[in-house]
Amino acid sequence: MKKELPADVSFHPGPRLMVYRPRGILTEERLEGVVEFLEKVEDKASKPFHRFTDLSKLDALDLEFKSVIRISLHRRLTYAQHAPIKSAFYVTSPAAARVVKVHVLLTDHSPLRVKMFQELGLAAKWLDVSINLLQAEGAPTNGG
Repeated sequence: MKKELPADVSFHPGPRLMVYRPRGILTEERLEGVVEFLEKVEDKASKPFHRFTDLSKLDALDLEFKSVIRISLHRRLTYAQHAPIKSAFYVTSPAAARVVKVHVLLTDHSPLRVKMFQELGLAAKWLDVSINLLQAEGAPTNGG
């Protein structure tokens, strides 16, 4: 990973975990920006890495379902030739859960093993990391 991590993204080199913790309103433009960043990092990474997305800090989601479907299918296609990874989504609202359920469904049977969690402890266990790591809001870390 390079130092140019977006403000709401951090990387933990030990467990090879990228954390995305958006705040405010999640728009299609912001989502496309983080996907573009993720794809650049995936292409340059020497080893695969897992992902954790914490949607609990959002005030709202301003996304159309057709956009979520398009982005999910795009991710499925662009990641098809990569090694399997785990991508955990922590949700605390019905609106976030609806969006993530669509993403889970559309990435099924691909190297993107996506799961939604309503408890941080279960997400930590699935990702094989400590719950403290998922709760941490520390500064981004480099490592590649």
